[in-house]
Amino acid sequence: MSQQDWDNLSHVEQCFFINAMEMDILPGVHGDLDEAAQRLPLDELARILLSLVDRGWIEVRRYERWISDEGLAGLTPGEVVPRPELPHVLADPANWEYPDDTSWIGALTLVRTDAGLAVSRLSPEEAAERDKA
Repeated sequence: MSQQDWDNLSHVEQCFFINAMEMDILPGVHGDLDEAAQRLPLDELARILLSLVDRGWIEVRRYERWISDEGLAGLTPGEVVPRPELPHVLADPANWEYPDDTSWIGALTLVRTDAGLAVSRLSPEEAAERDKA
């Protein structure tokens, strides 16, 4: 994808991609949204996110516990939330708020697909041009 293609994404779409790149939980998207987008109703944000899911660029998953080979505890994106369940899941305001406790286990996270990686990266030609500058 080219820089022009990225620039053609809406501000909110770009923010969902940024959220996915940061491996944040879904509520973190609010920190990337401009003031006008922060006032959008959740159903509008959900509609925009679902459009990215439907284009095959982003998956919605829930964080689950992960243990490293060294025995250290961490988190990893779990199984994909099935598309038919997403409208109901995204309609729950609690999924758009940071949890009261410090655990992110079960919290929604966005993951870029292979196609989504292509959308959110410069084309090889643009990367080469940028590196020359």
